Amino acid sequence: MIKKILIGIVAMVVIGGAVAWFNRQAIALFIVANTGKVDVAENRPIEWETGPETAALPIEERPPNIVFILADDLGINDISTFGGGVAGGRVPTPNIDRLAAEGMIFEKAYAGTASCAPSRAMLMTGRYPTRTGFEFTPTPDGMGRMVSLLDDTERSGLPPIEWDSARAESAPPYAEQGLPQSEVTIAEVLGDAGYHTVHIGKWHLGRGAEFSPNAQGFDESLLMASGLFLPEDHPDVVNARLDFDPIDQFLWARMQFAASFNGSEWFEPGGYLTDWWTEEAVRVIHANRNRPFFLYLAHWGVHTPLQATREDYEAVGDIEPHRLRTYAAMIRALDRSVGAIMDELEAQGLADNTIIVFSSDNGGAGYVGLPDINAPYRGWKLTFFEGGIRVPLFIRWPDRIVAGSRSPMPAAHIDLMPTLASAAGAPLPEGVEIDGIDLLSEDAASRRPDDAIYWQSGYYRVVRQGDWKLQVSERPDRVWLFNLADDPTEQTNLARRHPARVAQMRALLDRHREGARPALYPFVIEGPIAVDRTLAERAEAGDEIIYWPN
Repeated sequence: MIKKILIGIVAMVVIGGAVAWFNRQAIALFIVANTGKVDVAENRPIEWETGPETAALPIEERPPNIVFILADDLGINDISTFGGGVAGGRVPTPNIDRLAAEGMIFEKAYAGTASCAPSRAMLMTGRYPTRTGFEFTPTPDGMGRMVSLLDDTERSGLPPIEWDSARAESAPPYAEQGLPQSEVTIAEVLGDAGYHTVHIGKWHLGRGAEFSPNAQGFDESLLMASGLFLPEDHPDVVNARLDFDPIDQFLWARMQFAASFNGSEWFEPGGYLTDWWTEEAVRVIHANRNRPFFLYLAHWGVHTPLQATREDYEAVGDIEPHRLRTYAAMIRALDRSVGAIMDELEAQGLADNTIIVFSSDNGGAGYVGLPDINAPYRGWKLTFFEGGIRVPLFIRWPDRIVAGSRSPMPAAHIDLMPTLASAAGAPLPEGVEIDGIDLLSEDAASRRPDDAIYWQSGYYRVVRQGDWKLQVSERPDRVWLFNLADDPTEQTNLARRHPARVAQMRALLDRHREGARPALYPFVIEGPIAVDRTLAERAEAGDEIIYWPN
């Protein structure tokens, strides 16, 4: 059947024009939708381990509990904490705002990189890709090829997405593209210090048994097995397809509504993912109220595919366009999750000696077609402009952090592993170079080597040193230098005016790469990103375009 359709599409390509592209798209989606699917069993209750009936020590004498809430692709302007908020502030985030107000706000916080998986690896290990080799985001088998086939350059005005079949052929299967087990995660560090460790949600650090959360230090793991928030035809779901985005088309065709618990067969989740995971997180807190625990709640929201509950969609009001209203409803669910976690900690008498961390794995994505999600910063996920890597980072710990605290020091995801280990009184692993610093130490500002933070994705490399930020890339062959103190939104490229500064910061980048571990898996796709336009807009001549290798 597939062979016949392929013959047909070749014929249509000969005819040319829009009809040919439409049929190429149709055959690509047909192949995606009919490969890689897994049988999904009925929903099953989760049987979490239960801690002791009574606590060995009062809560104030125990090491702090730790709850790490990570959003996915959340734009810095999606929350109302900084005075903005999605849909022009029409949908505030009161619970996230409360978390921030009751703890410390890191005013210059950065993701580990501008895409999902390497940021998560840095969060878990406190180490750069130059040490771990985990540099690119693993994508499902065939995704790169299919996205390149679905690419509509006539509509977008962008150069074509490039897929490297030779590199793809040489890469391990998707399930085996994971964080090496030799790496030591924060879950392992805390587990060795007596914590019960639980993961809920997205993982994206490998699917094979040796890469799973259970193999990387988590006692229990409720895993997002696939990426639908609810079945597409569920009576309580509102869907928003992004026909201009090839990634979105791939996800709708391939993704399923599925979960797995401690490596079990796939089964249906118990509800809309954001809410169901939150309900299970609340159960975990209750089950472990009498012993130190580490809960890593890695939400899928607000990543595509855009799906909201009908209740949230109605609650946010008549926002236009439809995709923005759906997105705003997803933000509402995420904020509700944060509130439920804080409320349960209060109810169990655990709030004062529990650390809550809130962040996002990277900035908002331009391919969702919403122009204000990273405002006022330029760029998107898949770029190293500030919009791609500036993220919210809040830490609440009432027993130690004064409410309303603010830190002006640049902070990054590599810092969270050593910060949490130090707070728990857990020693860092021996013989392992940790790149991050303890953000809560009194001398934190002086601990950063060279006062520099680094990012890289293949030939696209960046360093921030003090208030200066240098970006260098081979596609295009460009250098950007910005003084973020004077120009936080990166409007004025100072590279030609300050050649000595460029040379000095290039030397930092080169030194950072000396002796680096090669990437574990090759990048197989290079995608053009318009820095100042969403994918819903047509790129025009003269627009700034950067390629992202992944």
